[in-house]
Amino acid sequence: MQVQVRAGAAERVAADALVLGVFEGTSRLTGAAQTVDKAAGGGIARAMKSGDFTGKSGQWLALYPTVGRASRLLVVGLGNASDLNADRVRQTAGRAITQARQMGLKSVAWVAFGDGKSGVEGELAAQAVVEGAILGNYVFGGYLTQDKDRKRQVKSFTLVVPDRAKLAAAKRGAKRGESIATAVCLSRDLSSTPSQDMTPADMATAAKKIAAASPLIKATVYNEVQLKRLKMGALLGVGRGSAQPPRFIVLDYKPKGRIKKTIVFVGKGITFDTGGISLKPADGMEKMKYDMSGGAAVLGAMQAIGKLRPAGIRVVGLVAAAENMPGGAAIKPGDVLTAANGMTIEVNNTDAEGRLVLADALSYAHRLKPDAVLDLATLTGAVVIALGSQCGGVMGNDDELRQLVIDSGERTGERMWPLPTWPEYKELLRSDIADMKNSGGREAGTIAGAMFLGQFANG
Repeated sequence: MQVQVRAGAAERVAADALVLGVFEGTSRLTGAAQTVDKAAGGGIARAMKSGDFTGKSGQWLALYPTVGRASRLLVVGLGNASDLNADRVRQTAGRAITQARQMGLKSVAWVAFGDGKSGVEGELAAQAVVEGAILGNYVFGGYLTQDKDRKRQVKSFTLVVPDRAKLAAAKRGAKRGESIATAVCLSRDLSSTPSQDMTPADMATAAKKIAAASPLIKATVYNEVQLKRLKMGALLGVGRGSAQPPRFIVLDYKPKGRIKKTIVFVGKGITFDTGGISLKPADGMEKMKYDMSGGAAVLGAMQAIGKLRPAGIRVVGLVAAAENMPGGAAIKPGDVLTAANGMTIEVNNTDAEGRLVLADALSYAHRLKPDAVLDLATLTGAVVIALGSQCGGVMGNDDELRQLVIDSGERTGERMWPLPTWPEYKELLRSDIADMKNSGGREAGTIAGAMFLGQFANG
């Protein structure tokens, strides 16, 4: 979707639909909203007076103006101005574009709000609107050949800024929002692609494309021979049963000038997870193509970083990619693997494979002497049992960093909930024959996974 920002009168914008956000409790329309309503023959004011439209979040109203250049007017509720945040703006814009897409519209314009009533103004509002518009327009349609309606998308989106003095800030916000949302769409594409077309080698190819598009990112991909030299026995062990060899992917962003901090993103890249010898149930196994979503998120983040170019911060993205298959050479329960940091691991459950590949990735991250490491993974289904689908679990060995992640999630609509990592949980992973085992059973399954990874975060 092409995104543009322009200043001027909204009613003069040619589009299939013009979207106008209205706050709940608004007694009368003012400014750009009033001008747009006049072009619609006063339809918004009448709907508000009758109570058919109140501006409540989630409400929307379609009008067909007889004057102006927009064929339709979509009025969307923003809720109370005092409660407005960036995520609600993002969600509202997403719903509006989704509705427009389902109506088969090709061009949509959004009238920027910014009258000082809310805490989401200017650059932040523009960023949230563009993020919502791009994400609401997302369709994974590469494998659809018959039903063209399911592939319909809005082709152009225009953010209209009535006040020319606010145009520069809106353009900055829109550019940032476009970079972030486009990266999210990349992560969605990678995760949704069937594993036949998203092997470890395919993930490596995607990483190289990201690096090729940014002069500040370098891509390095390690194959099986090189992984042996790196002594990544855990990653090699997981990939042993597959015809698709594992890959270890490094994307290194180095800004110009002095580097003040180094941050490492680590992503689980299990491109398909059968569970290995500890085979999963057949029902729903097709969803295991999503087991590389942590790695996909890292690749998307690195694409966004390459476009946004933060100063003074080196960011390294690491993806440990492998297929977990029950082939003749696959690891078996009871086998012992040696990770890159020299620790031995008794494999008592081959379906607890994500933490194995991440162990080697975290050991590699430690060599970079980073200021912070963020590990993203579909690590265990136990977290869904504990928290449902409303938030993700977050665990760590640094309270300040963990809180920064939680706060970031609040701003972006990605809720996180902390789980404890008390030292007593290490007992769940005690092995009689190796330094540790890779699964502690059903008890505290998510926490046990975090305790396992914690052994590799420091070397």
